[in-house]
Amino acid sequence: MALESASLLKAGLVLLMAVQVLPAVSGCNRGFYERVINDFCLAKFKFDMGGLDRGLWCSWPDTTEIYEGLTNCTYQVALRMDCFWPNQIVDHFFMHIHRIYFHNCALTGRLLHYPPIRILAPFIAALPVLITLLMTALVVWRSKRTEGVL
Repeated sequence: MALESASLLKAGLVLLMAVQVLPAVSGCNRGFYERVINDFCLAKFKFDMGGLDRGLWCSWPDTTEIYEGLTNCTYQVALRMDCFWPNQIVDHFFMHIHRIYFHNCALTGRLLHYPPIRILAPFIAALPVLITLLMTALVVWRSKRTEGVL
């Protein structure tokens, strides 16, 4: 009886370890994941981009919904296939997308710009003058109060 319970305990431990180890080893089939995002997500992205005028491909307001749909698609597929997201496959996938669809897009919409002159002028002209006047008033006020200075 003790021998049977010991072997049953060993079998249970082996089964418990297999349950813990096997999903980590076999959870994500990378080749299948890549094929699914290419067949499903990329196909929908191509269809949506094909419906958009080619001149608008570089317009972020016009492509943001399509691009977010592609991102969400790769994420949802990864969740259902027990793959990490983002991963190297997704990185290469999006690099491929950018090489095809966004390679001619200028970075002007994404670069930092100087603020308009109506906002910048008060900081350049008025702020130094105001600080100088405040510091002068502080020095005059402090020089009139002689108690406790030294």
